[in-house]
Parts: sequence; C-alpha cells; structure tokens
Amino acid sequence: MKLRKATAASAVVLALALSATACGSNDKKDEGSSGGGGKIKVGIKFDQPGLGLKQPDGSYAGFDVDVATYVAKELGYKADQIEWVETKSADRENALARGDVKFIVATYSINDERKQKVDFAGPYLLAHQDLLVKSDSNISKGTDLNGKKLCSVTGSTSAQNVQKSIAPKANLKENAGYSECIAGLQSGAVDAVTTDDSILAGFASQDKYKGQFKLAGLKLSNENYGIGVKKGDTATVDKINSALEKMVSDGSWDTAVKKNLGPANYKNEPAPKIGDIVK
Repeated sequence: MKLRKATAASAVVLALALSATACGSNDKKDEGSSGGGGKIKVGIKFDQPGLGLKQPDGSYAGFDVDVATYVAKELGYKADQIEWVETKSADRENALARGDVKFIVATYSINDERKQKVDFAGPYLLAHQDLLVKSDSNISKGTDLNGKKLCSVTGSTSAQNVQKSIAPKANLKENAGYSECIAGLQSGAVDAVTTDDSILAGFASQDKYKGQFKLAGLKLSNENYGIGVKKGDTATVDKINSALEKMVSDGSWDTAVKKNLGPANYKNEPAPKIGDIVK
C-alpha cells in the first residue's frame, strides 16, 4: 500500500516537472519585442522596387526595408531575427488584427479611415502623387495629359484623380500592376504612369531603366507613410516613434532615401515630424 502511494506521488512530481519545462520552452520562443533569441515578423511589400522588393536571391531591399530593419534593431532585434511577411494593400489591416506581424512598413498612407482600424507610428516619409514620363518628354503639368495615354493599376485612385480633376481627356489604360505600366512607358504604348512619386522613383531606379525616365515633379496629393501597428498597442507605437526620430537625427534616414530613391529626378521632402498628423 505504501509502495503504491509513493509511486503515485512520484508520477505527480514528474508530471509537474515536465509541465514546467514545456511552459518555459514556449515562453522562450515568444519573447515579444525584447529581442534576445526570438524573432519578429514585419510586413512589407515584395513587389515594389526601391521600397520593398524580394530579390531573386531571396533577400529584401528598398527604403521601407531599410526603415523596418532600423526600427527592428532599436526594438532589440538583429537583421537575421527579422521574418519578412508579404502584406498586400488589401490585407494590411487584417494582418495586424490577426497578429500575423508586429508592424507594417509598406507605403502605408495614413488616413482617417485606416486610423479607425490600426494605430500608426510616424510618418516616416511624405510622398506625393506624380507622373513618370520618358526623360525626353515635354509633359510638365497635369493638363498636358489631355489626349495622352495614361497608365495606372486597376482601381487606382491616382488615375481617377487625374481623370476627374486634372486632365479629364486623358486616355486611361489600367493594368494589374505597375510593372506592366512601366514596360508600356518604355515601349511607347503609354505616355505617362501615375501613382506616388516614391513608388515611381523606385521602379525608375532599377538598373534596366536608369536614365530612361524622369518624374514630372508634380505634387498632386500628399501621402504620409506611416508604420502600421495593431490597434491599441501604444507601447510599440511609442518605441517605433523613438526609433524613427533616432534614424532621422543620425543621418540614416537621408542615406536610405538617397540609396533607394535617388535616381529618376526624385526630390524628396525633408523627413516629416514624427508623431505629426497621426493622432
């Protein structure tokens, strides 16, 4: 009888020890934002040259990638601890709500509708809607597009903006992606491509296009890019804002802009005031 009790007691002790070991293992893997041996998932675009691009060798490059890497470092993570997650425009809010990523740096313009669903750090870049044209083009203002072939992506608000209020007689051609528009501009099938100047500059900065295109330099809208964070996670917002302020003050922000977006006549605005327009 005593033997049975001892055996039962030993089993309980063993079970508790195994349970404690398992809990400790899980806690180690999910270290939150403190770095250490953990990972951090960051959302970016995979298909925007100069901003967020997955390269043939599997690495990632672009201004958004550089910003995200700097921020992650300030949160305690080395570059090899970052797990890059593709976050397409239509899924950004859902990715944050589901917890798929810790934050998103993906040409994510801050607006009132989005602020109802997510919190933003930043802004970290002020972009403008613009036109990309051939380097020898005489298109220098919006009204020059009347009678010309204009390209943008299907459902783009940029193209609609041009048609409604700037050049209503422009002939709009819509494609599934900007790569097709840029190819059309190169071949002469279209006369101009429109979206944010940062996106246009990124495409034009590719080696295969260098020297062929230029930005018209029009400021057809203001697009303040912010870093998206799950709604209510104010602690992470504050940490990211501090990281962005440091990135601007130590010169890393300027270096990243020039490296990724410098060609194609891109004249960036000064770094915006961190925390401005976000709340």
